Amino acid sequence: MRFVLASASPARLKTLRAAGVQPEVIVSDVDEDAITADTGPGLVQALAAAKARAVAGRLTGNLLLLGCDSMLEFDGQVVGKPSSVAEAVDRWRRLSGQSGVLHTGHTLLELRDGEIRGTAEAVASTEVRFASLTDEEIAAYVDTGEPLHVAGAFTIDGLGGWYIESIVGDHHNVVGLSLPLLRRLLGQLGYRVGDLPIFPR
Repeated sequence: MRFVLASASPARLKTLRAAGVQPEVIVSDVDEDAITADTGPGLVQALAAAKARAVAGRLTGNLLLLGCDSMLEFDGQVVGKPSSVAEAVDRWRRLSGQSGVLHTGHTLLELRDGEIRGTAEAVASTEVRFASLTDEEIAAYVDTGEPLHVAGAFTIDGLGGWYIESIVGDHHNVVGLSLPLLRRLLGQLGYRVGDLPIFPR
C-alpha cells in the first residue's frame, strides 16, 4: 500500500525508516498560525488533520496518508518552535529542572481513487522531565541551532538528549510520531503494519 507522510520533519521520517517503513514525503502548505483550539491536544490534532487533508487534496489513487504535529505544553502554555535565539534561551531557562508534556496529533487518512474513505485520529502525550541546566549549558545548546528547529526547543534523539532526565510515555512520541499509536490507527482502518511499504530485509 502506498504510504505518504505529510510532514517536513526529518525526525519523523527517520523514525519510520528505523521501523522499516519507507514513506513518500509530501509537505503541506498549511498556514499553522490560522488554526486555533482551546487545548494543547486539540491544537496539535487540528494541525495534524489540516496538514493531512491539505496533502490529500493534491493526490490521486489509493494510499494511506499520515499528518502529524507536535507541541510542548508547559506552565499552562502550548509552545512550538522558538522564533529566535532569545526565545530559545528564555524557554530553556523556564524548562530547566521542570516537567512538560509533549503532545503529538496524528491523522491517518485512507484514500481510494483520490477520495478520503476513512479517517483515524488520536493524540499521544508524553511527560518529559528536564535536567537543571546552567546558563552556560543553555547558551551552548542554543548556539548549536538545534532548539530553533524543533517543537518545544528540544530533542530527545539528538543533542538535547543530554538534558532530558526521564519521560513517562512513548519515547517515539517525543521524537514526533508515536509508532504504537500509528499501529492502532492502522488497525482502525483495517490495515496492519505489514501493509505499509516495508524496506526489504
